[in-house]
Amino acid sequence: MVGMAQSRIRQFVSDLPQGTPAAQVIRVLGQKGAMTAAQLARHTGLARSTVSMAVAELKDSLVVVEIDGASAPRVGAGRPGTLLTLNPSAGTCVGLHLGYEDVQFVVADVSHSFIDERKIVLGVDYTPDDALAAVKSCFTDYQKQSGAAASSLMGIGVSVSGPVRPDGVLMRGGILPRWAGLNLRDMFTKAFKRPVLVDNESNCAAVAEMKWGAARGHDDFVIFKMDVGVGGAVVSNGALVRGVAGGAGEFGHVSINPDGELCRCGNRGCLELYASFVKPLEQLSRVHKCSMTMDRAIALAEAGDAGALRMIADVGDFGGRGLGMIGTIFNPPLILIGGRMALAGDLLLTPMRMAFQRHTLIKQIDTNSATRTDIRMGKFTENDSLLGAVGLVLDQWHLPN
Repeated sequence: MVGMAQSRIRQFVSDLPQGTPAAQVIRVLGQKGAMTAAQLARHTGLARSTVSMAVAELKDSLVVVEIDGASAPRVGAGRPGTLLTLNPSAGTCVGLHLGYEDVQFVVADVSHSFIDERKIVLGVDYTPDDALAAVKSCFTDYQKQSGAAASSLMGIGVSVSGPVRPDGVLMRGGILPRWAGLNLRDMFTKAFKRPVLVDNESNCAAVAEMKWGAARGHDDFVIFKMDVGVGGAVVSNGALVRGVAGGAGEFGHVSINPDGELCRCGNRGCLELYASFVKPLEQLSRVHKCSMTMDRAIALAEAGDAGALRMIADVGDFGGRGLGMIGTIFNPPLILIGGRMALAGDLLLTPMRMAFQRHTLIKQIDTNSATRTDIRMGKFTENDSLLGAVGLVLDQWHLPN
């Protein structure tokens, strides 16, 4: 029964001319998730009567179904009343995040309901073959447990550290040095025989925050991620700014000290050397004579440890200098702080905001609340790139290949 519905839905969507009211409704529901008819009218710009006719056509074709507001996907903002959503039977999308020492895997259906999430620890500098084997194992286990057919997979989104060229080639290895120059789109397409979309992890984080997080309703904002590296993303008029070779938003590799230490990227004095947590954690490890993780450092700081407090404040200060440059160049209405160190909350954000005020052109005293850059934490700090990877597919699955 599910297979028949799936086949009928996909055939209908495939045959539907782009630009028709029904196609516009599908596009918005695919990108935004469940919403009311009134919200659909606002997002599509169509008249309420036109939306009603399009929705009726899509219901008859099983493409759209009604759900109660309480049944809305768990990562979205709950809304009361009847919502319209794409039929979950249409198929599933997989999101992957290729991390420093692990691969994260998530499955969602086209209604934006998240079905399965896993993490496989592979160790530092794992190989592409290791990652591919882990992903295949995850998908096979998911199929066995859920009973889903392989044909239900509609596409795969991949998130990775480093600039990604439009054709899917990873330009720089970053935290995965063996992967530099590899075409990730070709690699995963060959393995799964499904459409594959690949993007930088910060761009994926921006997708997640736009869809389900702190940037909902914002068309212009910047992501600034602080972790073992420093990265970022720029969103303008609701679209990611990727750059001609996928290198836009690489804030961590802006040189702030041309005579500084050598960075892994080959430049000197990059912001990442000062605003990431690799060296500070090494220093804190020596002080405490034990291996130090970011979680442990945050816990020590919250308990009042002077060294941990100073470490977070110093990194926050350097991060704020970076934000000052971003503020001067883009003057964005919103900057979201992501990465695991955002879990430090105000211990990190307070010195960042103070440094931002010192180093940006437009100061708080020059503005009012309507024209002031708002700097705050993102909603997702540990899995934003993973959620955004599946979001890449949800944005595109309904378009012609």
